[in-house]
Amino acid sequence: MPQLRYETIQNITPPQLAGVFTRSGITRPVDDLARMAKMLEHANILVTAWDGELLVGVARALSDFSFCCYLSDLAVDLAYQKSGIGKELIDRVQKLAGDNSMLLLLAAPSAMPYYPKVGFEAVANGWIIKREA
Repeated sequence: MPQLRYETIQNITPPQLAGVFTRSGITRPVDDLARMAKMLEHANILVTAWDGELLVGVARALSDFSFCCYLSDLAVDLAYQKSGIGKELIDRVQKLAGDNSMLLLLAAPSAMPYYPKVGFEAVANGWIIKREA
């Protein structure tokens, strides 16, 4: 596996975000670059993984840094999965959110078996109002 680097301050573009989403298999509105731009603009935690100039992983989160952190996106390029990148991205988000913040996420059905392996516990006390689009 190549030498990867992780960044928390490097800005990424909507096409880069859409690209890693597409290569990861995650379902996101990748054809709507204006929406991708808003997703980047309003996230207050963004951790990325790079192989040279190629974005191979991203964790995008929203946090108040004192009580809760919502891990909205965790995506790793399929060619780089099962190499610890996802776990490292999660660990870095958790560190940035702080010890007083819980880390919460909604998982795609296909990703459900992954999250207990990296320290998450299933919760039964959640609710959702789904988005319109």
